[in-house]
Amino acid sequence: MSECKLDHSLEDVQKKFEQQEPFLPDEMKPLFQSFFKEEHTQDLLNEVFHLLKKFDLASDEEKSERVNRLNLVLKNV
Repeated sequence: MSECKLDHSLEDVQKKFEQQEPFLPDEMKPLFQSFFKEEHTQDLLNEVFHLLKKFDLASDEEKSERVNRLNLVLKNV
């Protein structure tokens, strides 16, 4: 994934999640619901946004890597 200089708001992350939700594992959805109820650093919001960005277009291997990273982030906040 390329580095992005934009900062993404919680609303940006929520919209991206809603767009990609059909492509995410079902067991991850409650983790996102908890994530959205709390405040997070800008770095964390940006990371989650970019892990979600174009998730539907990623290869199976890339999706697996992103799911692993998302699980690490979402379970440790």
